[in-house]
Amino acid sequence: MDPLQFLVPLGWLSVVGPVLPYAIFVMTVANLATRHLAHRRHVEQGREADSVDAYTPHVFTNVGLVLLSFLFILDSPVSGTILSVLVLTMFIADFFELEARNVEARNDMDIEAPKSSIAASLIVLVWSSYYALFFIIEGFWNQFVVA
Repeated sequence: MDPLQFLVPLGWLSVVGPVLPYAIFVMTVANLATRHLAHRRHVEQGREADSVDAYTPHVFTNVGLVLLSFLFILDSPVSGTILSVLVLTMFIADFFELEARNVEARNDMDIEAPKSSIAASLIVLVWSSYYALFFIIEGFWNQFVVA
């Protein structure tokens, strides 16, 4: 018996659950692509104005990753919690990096790459690829790691 079955109807999760790692992986790759596009846009805005705006597709992928990681908690509590902590770290780093880009634009400085956000998103990419692409290394992994 699942302890949450009376609070949250989890029947639909048995259908969606196996697809979640792949959806998170695809959203993570999309997040990296929109991060690159957002940085290019911020550099252009920094040259022309005194502030930079959030890039809407990047905000969408950030929020999507947060929601998918919270949904992953329901399917796989331990793995989902670890992934959610990583995604929330990336989300908070993005917020502070946007503010840092605004400071750079106001002070007529060169717009730098969001280094902490890139590092956090690469960690999320590694973790999500482990869940989504484990079948590639499963044979090799099971030879050396006994669970």
